[in-house]
Amino acid sequence: MERYQEIERSIIKKYRKEIWSKFAKAVKDYELIQENDKIMVCISGGKDSFLLAKCIQELQRHGKVPFQAHYVVMDPGYRKEHREKIVANAKTLEVPIEIFESDIFDAVSNVDTKSACYLCARMRRGCLYNKAQELGCNKIALGHHFDDVIETTLLSMFYGAEIKTMLPKLHSDHFAGLELIRPLYLVKEEAVLAWQKSNDLTFINCACRFTEECALQEEGLSKRQEMKQLIQNLRKGNPEIDYNIFKALDNVNINCVLGTKNHGQYKSFLEEYDKGK
Repeated sequence: MERYQEIERSIIKKYRKEIWSKFAKAVKDYELIQENDKIMVCISGGKDSFLLAKCIQELQRHGKVPFQAHYVVMDPGYRKEHREKIVANAKTLEVPIEIFESDIFDAVSNVDTKSACYLCARMRRGCLYNKAQELGCNKIALGHHFDDVIETTLLSMFYGAEIKTMLPKLHSDHFAGLELIRPLYLVKEEAVLAWQKSNDLTFINCACRFTEECALQEEGLSKRQEMKQLIQNLRKGNPEIDYNIFKALDNVNINCVLGTKNHGQYKSFLEEYDKGK
């Protein structure tokens, strides 16, 4: 058996419960992939996006719903060694990637670090949507996982002063007919790390030109890392803490919140308060 086949087998056998079943559940429960979809699978070079690519490949080969997939890497100006690492991993995993160039790193090089991160993220997203349209795709698949959802929720509460989460899918506001999907939505990061370690795989974690010291190692101290640490500490007292946060977002009691916002319009609980007398 070839190495890539062993890696594929580990997803549906050794990590069936932790990865494959949760991937399949998200696809089904959130109706992420329909017949004749044309999906652009975005590969950043990290563990999550490469696992996503392998899961999509497996579903495409053995699933009951026919769809197309394009595996795309956007190079925003990576260093040579980072790009080579991505190409080498794609070859090892038998993922047929297409690389396209952009000059995003150059474009934000003169912006202060905090603004650069925000601007870079927006520009990368725009480039990916444009590429998806060029390929004739109707969906873009990203490798965000369960932990990303929980961390984003806490970040929104602690630093954004609102309850907002990362949805399993959403329509683009600026690119008609394009939808973003997150098939690893229910897969925990610890499962991804275990899969990576058991198959002796090494991926880039950060290839940002402005934070080179974090490449090929754990990301540095950040607000998201702060949330990771917080959840780890809370889990010591309650092993289900992250799951409870997740379920709370699917179980919001509108009668017991101060206010809600829908399409930018705020509504206070006071508007309905006296109607029930």
